[in-house]
Amino acid sequence: MTMVKYRIFTAITLGAGLLAACADTDILPYTVEKPQDLTDYEYLDSYADLKTYLDRSAHPGFLLGTGVLASDYNSKGVIYRLTNHNFDIITAGNAMKYASVVDDKGDMNFSTVTAFVENARSAGVQVYGHTLCWHEQQNAKWLNSLIKDKDAEVDPGDMIETEDATVTYDGVTEFPYFVMGYKPDMVDGVLTVKEYPGEWYQFFVMDGLQFVEGREYTITARIRGSKPGDLNVQLGDWGALQEKRMSFTDEWSEVSIKMPPVTTAGGFSVFQPGTYDGSLEIDWIRLSHSEANIAKTKVPIETFDFSDDHKLGGWGSDITYDVIDGVFVINNSTAAKDWEKQVCYETETPLEVDQTYLIDMRVRGSKKGSVNLLFQNPDGYVDCGSLGSMAIDTDWNDITVKGTVNGDGAKRILFNVGNYDGKIEIASMMIYYEKSANVIQLTPEQKAEILEAEMERWVSGMMAATQGYVKAWDVVNEPISGGPRGQRYDLQHAVNDPDAAKKFYWQDYLGDDFVRVPVKYARKYFEENGGNPDDLKLFINDYNLESDWDDNQKLKSLISWIEQWESDGVTRIDGIGSQMHISYYLNPQTQQSKADHIEKMFRLMAASGKLVRITELDMGLVDENGNDIPTAQVTLEQHKLMADYYKWIIRKYFEIIPVEQQFGITLWCQTDSPEGSGWRPNQPTGIWNAALNRKPAYAGIAEGLAGQD
Repeated sequence: MTMVKYRIFTAITLGAGLLAACADTDILPYTVEKPQDLTDYEYLDSYADLKTYLDRSAHPGFLLGTGVLASDYNSKGVIYRLTNHNFDIITAGNAMKYASVVDDKGDMNFSTVTAFVENARSAGVQVYGHTLCWHEQQNAKWLNSLIKDKDAEVDPGDMIETEDATVTYDGVTEFPYFVMGYKPDMVDGVLTVKEYPGEWYQFFVMDGLQFVEGREYTITARIRGSKPGDLNVQLGDWGALQEKRMSFTDEWSEVSIKMPPVTTAGGFSVFQPGTYDGSLEIDWIRLSHSEANIAKTKVPIETFDFSDDHKLGGWGSDITYDVIDGVFVINNSTAAKDWEKQVCYETETPLEVDQTYLIDMRVRGSKKGSVNLLFQNPDGYVDCGSLGSMAIDTDWNDITVKGTVNGDGAKRILFNVGNYDGKIEIASMMIYYEKSANVIQLTPEQKAEILEAEMERWVSGMMAATQGYVKAWDVVNEPISGGPRGQRYDLQHAVNDPDAAKKFYWQDYLGDDFVRVPVKYARKYFEENGGNPDDLKLFINDYNLESDWDDNQKLKSLISWIEQWESDGVTRIDGIGSQMHISYYLNPQTQQSKADHIEKMFRLMAASGKLVRITELDMGLVDENGNDIPTAQVTLEQHKLMADYYKWIIRKYFEIIPVEQQFGITLWCQTDSPEGSGWRPNQPTGIWNAALNRKPAYAGIAEGLAGQD
């Protein structure tokens, strides 16, 4: 339920047709003519800034908060000024979450966080930290890499050369790459430079390569010149090229050079002959690297021998696909661009990003040539990595191609057969990945130790970035699942989440008492970075704590879990945070049930003795039949019903929660959520409308804070 995407539209872009009468003109320096039929909203003009309505002597610890995008606040524009005028404390929607800071290599970038905190400090506004530990918005790729099985140590001298890609020009009649002012000839399957065009010339010899950053690669070419000489070899992409000289003779020979470590994930190789003024011929070129000689086992994804007459699909004009005597046959009668005619195999589930896949095939053709293969996400036809080129001969050959998936949703393996005008026969095919047989499996205890160290690194980094200014945190967010009524609910776990692959459940590795870990490190590093330990307040934050369908069982479960976590005599949870993403229901019976259980929630939270914070209060509107009412259809009368509900919630908070437990209320959505938003789209969740004009909700909140009837 926590906001993942938060958007605001400014009045400047929306024009004059909105609620001009109640615009915050001290925030927005412009005026427009008020439509006659909007006079009902004029009463909102008389209200002051929201935070001025709070009786500080009666509620000395209470903080009125709001959620805001760090980028909006850091720009110091309209949203910055509106926020500072109306609120005591702010919560960044996403910027302080793990995935917003930690990249795929584990590097942490706190620049947005530090700017956000410093801008708030300068404005005299407090910051609420959201969030130190959660299963959503984690960099699962990095975290899973920390706990994957490790390769056992091997003899450094026992190395083998592993092929990454090979390009052969057999059957290629036209230079297949982008032309950089000079176009080599293709003569009988050989890339040929016939005459010296000048010192400036260069040409591609390989493209669509994938690299492991930091790895040293070897380029091998079967090459000869009209006389001995050398040329410059480039490897990488245009932003990060590695270079080295390659020497050759006037006889056909295989020449290899080891390139400096690459610093990019993919690219190409370009040859630059420079002052070499002879002719050149290149038969083929190979990219390889040296790695430990470790036994590997094949993990098949799919195997075909075509004996059951199953055939692959495809598309393109003047091309047919069939299975004849257990052999898959492709007949392409006319040459075209390679991607204009394709054979396709589609997996049931997406292939794994960053996994290297191999395809073993037994293949022959009616002539020599080659076919390029690639991965693709069928949604939008997005390329997700290359499998290189498959060389085709007129005799049966066993061929292996391989490539690494570099994008999400890759379900297709495509054979680009357009430029091969002939018949291709495939007798068998196996798609698989390789798994090292020389691995050490980490124990659960080892994984827990690694992840606790990562949690410490993350929390210490965040505390260093915020330098003791952020004194209150969601130390753990949304830990509690749903479950049978009357029983304590379990913690959330990956096994119950069909979308778990995109998330990371710390509790699956650190155990049911995982909360103790971020609590321990938050207290340690808050103090080490200049914070007064007595000021630090750590909250457990969750949603549906006001739920009527289970009689607040989720909140009861959370309170029970907190008692367990604190039973070690060391761990201390200071408060409970309630995400109240609620609605006003036009069905009276439903609305009464919802209100009754909000009141029950406050009583249970008060009885816990913990600080009480409404962390994310926003409101939609639901009709008598249970359907959400979009923003544009909400009437003035309905706006006022929502405003009264806001007022009632705030009054009940002050009535039920003891003063010493009152931490505050955060209004999560400053504006109504637009269509297409990632958060409650097209719902009237805001205190202001999309043009930053006050809504009746503004009055309800102000009156609730002031204790007015």
